[in-house]
Amino acid sequence: MIELHTWGTPNGRKISIMLEECGLPYSVHKVDISKGEQHKPEFLRISPNNRIPAIVDPDGPGGKPYSLFESGAILIYLADKTQKFLPATGVARYDALQWLMWQMGGFGPMLGQAHHFLRAAPSKIEYGIKRYVDEAKRLYGVLDRQLAGKPFVAGEEYTIADMSIFPWAARHEWHTVNLAEFPNVKRWYDIVNARPAVTKGMAVPYLN
Repeated sequence: MIELHTWGTPNGRKISIMLEECGLPYSVHKVDISKGEQHKPEFLRISPNNRIPAIVDPDGPGGKPYSLFESGAILIYLADKTQKFLPATGVARYDALQWLMWQMGGFGPMLGQAHHFLRAAPSKIEYGIKRYVDEAKRLYGVLDRQLAGKPFVAGEEYTIADMSIFPWAARHEWHTVNLAEFPNVKRWYDIVNARPAVTKGMAVPYLN
């Protein structure tokens, strides 16, 4: 059984969604980042950058236990392990991977900054709010154009790219984005949100 070390964040929920979608058995190990548990030595042994999520697979490469951190790397690992949700070769594989990297390098970090300045900063900094909310809306525009005429982010098939983007888009209210302004994103969001595995994955680790 795969160990999932996680907390109730978009990055953590990418992996619980993937595990649910693949039907892989897993156990949930809560890492309460509000209490600094990500800095504990036992967690740093599997995630040296002290960030969730991380996994430990007792049946890793060569049948040996293997630990892995960074949500994008974990998604690729699980896709390769199960041969699901990521094409094995060709253009379709790279289409999915480039949108996974788009989320990792832009959509997630920029939305995270918007969340910080809107919700966590000790004082209201209008420059920071405007900068990151504007960038969030720009990125939603990029996503909306990509989804025009196709059901999923990388094309016809649901992939790890969709799983990586969805938990961040699920917090659209946090970064003051109205999905009605991005009709293709809204259509895609409703389709992904209706998947039973997504509902289950988004509930991990069962926080309010």
